[in-house]
Amino acid sequence: MARLVGLAMMALLVAAPARAQIDPRGALLERTGWDAITAGQGAAAAKAFREALAADPKNARLHLGAGLAATLERRDEDAKDEFERALVLDAKLTRARALLGEVLYRLGDLSEAIRTYETLTADSPEDRDAQATLERWRREADLHDRMQRAIGSHFTVSFEGPAEAELAAQALESLDRAYWRIGPLLGVYPSDPIPVVLYTSEQFRDITRSPSWAAGAYDGTIRVPMRGALDKGTELDRVLAHEFTHALIRTLASRNVPTWLNEGLATALETGDLDWAQQQIREAGAAAPLRALQSGFGRFTGDQAKVAYATSAIVVRRMLDEAGGVAVANLLRDLGEGADFNSAFLHRMQRSFEEFW
Repeated sequence: MARLVGLAMMALLVAAPARAQIDPRGALLERTGWDAITAGQGAAAAKAFREALAADPKNARLHLGAGLAATLERRDEDAKDEFERALVLDAKLTRARALLGEVLYRLGDLSEAIRTYETLTADSPEDRDAQATLERWRREADLHDRMQRAIGSHFTVSFEGPAEAELAAQALESLDRAYWRIGPLLGVYPSDPIPVVLYTSEQFRDITRSPSWAAGAYDGTIRVPMRGALDKGTELDRVLAHEFTHALIRTLASRNVPTWLNEGLATALETGDLDWAQQQIREAGAAAPLRALQSGFGRFTGDQAKVAYATSAIVVRRMLDEAGGVAVANLLRDLGEGADFNSAFLHRMQRSFEEFW
């Protein structure tokens, strides 16, 4: 995403001076929008591009900017609409096509994402990153076409062959246990079945691009390697409960959730035992500072990740103990609706975050 945002800005801002001579306010709003995107400020960017589009609705660049702002806020359907509008207005706006493909993939429309990237790579054959992404998506599509499915009341588990059928049945049972344990705690019950895919370790790394220490992933689909994490029943329950909690969090808030809160809730609800987390922090000498845990943990080494997950789990466990699962769920809803974290925390936890931690 950062690479695409950077390339989009370089390509688009070349034309900014000319626009400024025609419409100084529009050019200023556009510049404000791009600056906000660079700073990761999705709401400010969305406001700037919305105002600019009110005066210039047929400007493809502005629709691209609005789509990027929506992407930052995890409003993927809105982002999709904006990128499609940009391409209707300017079919050669390759950055819009690249971002559209990514959004379609996140929305679970793999076939349309592939078609979008086939057009992109035909127009930009020198883009090796796009070609690599297209090839990876094609491998994923081929794999999923070969898979069988076990269908439960709340989950659909895909697996590659008859040898994995028993494992898929075990996964469904484990997921149902998590559903009826965690759902009531948070007061959240997804209305649509959640897709789950079981991979080999190699397939999992290829498709998810997860760090080597990852035992699962959630991106709208729960994805787990069949071996390793799923060899033991207790590990099966732990991993699937963790990823199911991520799915619940997504239903509550698709944006604005600090990673420590997202991962901390998923980790705290794996089991009822956090002795390992306390031990991990003792061995590290200190908990990780939460300011370093605002964004994704994929950048961490294995040892750093252990401390990050342990710290996050202990913080969220305290939140659950003090205020309860429904309060935490309501905090997530507030964040998803765009509320400031400190204000939302004070409202739902009945004390400031500074006092709490």
